[in-house]
Amino acid sequence: MDHGTTGISFGIISDKGDPIEVFKIDREDSKAGRVSAIEELSKRISLDSIKLIAMTYGMGDGIAKIQPIAKVKNRGILSIQGAGKITGGGTSVYSEIEESNIPTVLIPGLHKDSPSLDPLFRAAYSHQASSEKISISYSAFLETNWKNMIIADISSNSVNILVEDGKIRGAVDACIGAMGIVHGPIDLKMIREIDEGIATANESFSHAGAVKIANINTKVAHMKEELLEKYENQDDSSKLAIDTLIMTVAMEIAGLIGIANNKIDGIVLTGSLGSMKSPIDFEKELNKYLKNKYEIAILPSTSGAYGAAQIAKDVYNNKKEILGIEIDFN
Repeated sequence: MDHGTTGISFGIISDKGDPIEVFKIDREDSKAGRVSAIEELSKRISLDSIKLIAMTYGMGDGIAKIQPIAKVKNRGILSIQGAGKITGGGTSVYSEIEESNIPTVLIPGLHKDSPSLDPLFRAAYSHQASSEKISISYSAFLETNWKNMIIADISSNSVNILVEDGKIRGAVDACIGAMGIVHGPIDLKMIREIDEGIATANESFSHAGAVKIANINTKVAHMKEELLEKYENQDDSSKLAIDTLIMTVAMEIAGLIGIANNKIDGIVLTGSLGSMKSPIDFEKELNKYLKNKYEIAILPSTSGAYGAAQIAKDVYNNKKEILGIEIDFN
């Protein structure tokens, strides 16, 4: 289960790891009770046949291991504040799964208390990536077999993850690094507006992506479509917004390459924008900065859901760690 900004995706795989289906629940529909996650699952697979669910939730900064939800306090988070738009949809799905008694593990995020990470990243940043970035990274690892790579997840927000020697070394989170479609880094102007009470930090973060440049202020679920529609209609502000987003992503990837201990095998692009070919060929535009120096693999935006399912399979089969992150499943 992949807990994204606009929806919650479920990836179903077989015992052998073969993909069966992926489906998505809108966060607003889940909160309002219009859609039940368990009912949607039961339409596709017998609930009794589910051996294990691996679930992501929020920032995942309250845990540092992959653990059964029965062992997890406060749903594995320190706070629900300051983490983007809150709808309550993910909370509803978490409660449903918890009450279903289907065996479930929770995937942690990457943060200062994650012992598997490089101490320099842990010292620099209190939080580096939410838990679905681990499932995305695992999908990338299994798909490419690269031991040294950068995973660029470009969607509502942009997070870039550095993997070295088959382990996640660190990442740069959306609020301090590259722009996404919706979220982005908080700059000096925003800090002043926060201090003056014009906006909260979370409101600023949730409008600091490409939408800020394109002057888009609609519902989060509609922001990408409006941005792309304006881009296709050759709107100058939307073109500037996309070009700026790509530049910041390239800058962040180049920075991670620069501090890597190993030569990277390649770059994995994923997310709704990172995997896009039309109307924006993201790989082509990114390579204007990277000069075609690195092999690039593209994973679909469903990679997070399928990565979580692969984590569930390997936890069930007694694997001891995922990309350096310990598994506590006894």
